[in-house]
Amino acid sequence: MRGPVFLDRALFAALAGKAAEAPRRRAHHNLHEMSEPCHRLAVGLQPDTYIPPHRHLCADKAEALLVLQGRIGLLLFDDDGAVQATRLLEAGGDCLGVDLAPGQFHALVVLAPDSILFECKAGPYRPPVEAEQAAWAPREGEAGVADYLAWMRAHFADRRV
Repeated sequence: MRGPVFLDRALFAALAGKAAEAPRRRAHHNLHEMSEPCHRLAVGLQPDTYIPPHRHLCADKAEALLVLQGRIGLLLFDDDGAVQATRLLEAGGDCLGVDLAPGQFHALVVLAPDSILFECKAGPYRPPVEAEQAAWAPREGEAGVADYLAWMRAHFADRRV
């Protein structure tokens, strides 16, 4: 049995630092073993990370996201890529997080440096299948990512640092 892991400022600072140094500008701290049925993790995120629109199609892949530090914009899309809704998720703000049903296309845009997100969903991890990736948005590393990220960020232009 492992001991408790505290979600404290020391962990947040370490995660933010790792995210700042990481090529993808984010870093994960798993609170679970990969074989566990419930995956829980803290994620350090920097504003220039790109989290492309995606969805989780398995019936047991609802996803809960809570902002523990910073500010993150959530975009919800229909199947054709039209924005259905946006919501500002902010530590200490009006809305701290979201619980997403399986099948909902969503993306995140980081609006404040050193943001920390808590994520919880059913395990085990499996790479996304083609139908879970948005055909209408660039994938990480593809041409157009910078423009698409700027477009997502523009939905929250009045709510950034």
